[in-house]
Amino acid sequence: PGSKLHPSFRLFSAALKQTSTMSHRKFEHPRHGSLGFLPKKRSVHPRGKVKTFPKDDASKACHLTAFMAFKAGMTHIMRDVDRPGSKLHKKEACEAVTLVETPPMVVVGLVGYVRTPFGLRSLKTVWAEHLSDEVKRRFYKNWYKSKKKAFTKAALKHTDGKGTFEKDLALIRKYCTVVRAICHTQVRKVKNLKQKKAHIMEIQVNGGDAAAKVDFATKLFEKQVPVDAVFSKDEMIDIIGCTRGRGYEGVITRWGVTRLPRKTHRGLRKVACIGSWHPARVSYTVGRTGQHGYHHRTEINKKIYKLGKAGSEDYGATTEFDPTVKDINPMGGFSHYGILRNDYLMIKGGVAGAKKRVLTLRRTLVPQTRKLATEEIKLKFIDTSSKMGHGRFQTPEEKLKFYGRTKA
Repeated sequence: PGSKLHPSFRLFSAALKQTSTMSHRKFEHPRHGSLGFLPKKRSVHPRGKVKTFPKDDASKACHLTAFMAFKAGMTHIMRDVDRPGSKLHKKEACEAVTLVETPPMVVVGLVGYVRTPFGLRSLKTVWAEHLSDEVKRRFYKNWYKSKKKAFTKAALKHTDGKGTFEKDLALIRKYCTVVRAICHTQVRKVKNLKQKKAHIMEIQVNGGDAAAKVDFATKLFEKQVPVDAVFSKDEMIDIIGCTRGRGYEGVITRWGVTRLPRKTHRGLRKVACIGSWHPARVSYTVGRTGQHGYHHRTEINKKIYKLGKAGSEDYGATTEFDPTVKDINPMGGFSHYGILRNDYLMIKGGVAGAKKRVLTLRRTLVPQTRKLATEEIKLKFIDTSSKMGHGRFQTPEEKLKFYGRTKA
């Protein structure tokens, strides 16, 4: 009565205000699975392809921007977190790490690109005089039956007396803006692979002008480039590769949709409604069964915790806090891989792909300045217990001390 509002009306107006500020349905119940990764097809090649190289800066010295590695396996480490402002600051953390083997790569050529309105166009490719058999095998389907004549004519450019090789380099220096070195892996150094055919890729040379890039690449011809010439400890990198293949999977696994109630007729691991009557076709946004895994993926900002140089003192898993003399390899080696013998990188977290798979490591496209990226990592402990079952012992000596002699 009068000008006073009824209490129930006040409640109604408050509820109305609340609903007017309510979120959108797409936030309340988002779709299952991202459409950004369509089509979910099997990758054509197992090697990760670099779609974009870091932006070139002519003021810096010439350097390579990518490298290739082989996934060995995982372990865990202990360290003290040094991140002021974080709740973890000065606390001990246990983190999972992946080890990737990085035998030195060999530079065998270079390609010069000119910029056109339609993108980059290769102007000239120059090859080194001597190429090993492992890279020549890449150009043959059947090396055993072939005549092995690959690159015999290309090698003559160095000794024909006409200066063809120098003329090609002069063309690249004069016209090209982008120079990429042709490099290959040394698969024979990784005994676990049982592979003789090298992986080959173009790696962009950044820094300096075109002439400096050409001189930098040609000086590396037929020489080994170690991983520490491209990356360093505590650096953030991107990892490109193929995920583990899981074959043909249903919608529950492939798209993460919800299972239907138990009593559902004709199965419950399905999408309940795949669309309206009209339009009379199934939309591409509806989750369907199909290939799961073996997709090409790029994972950005992975931190390098350790860089192990073969033959150096710090190659093993000994740290300042854990002075036990022990190898980086766990007892019994890495499952489905074997033993690391070459240089390696220890990377925080997991990486895409199965064991032994080749990965492409690339410098980050954008320099990272976060506390997380600039933090200096000091490892306290690296686990080397067996990765087959519940590993109890860090070294064979420790196991022997516990069990004693087990054979007469």
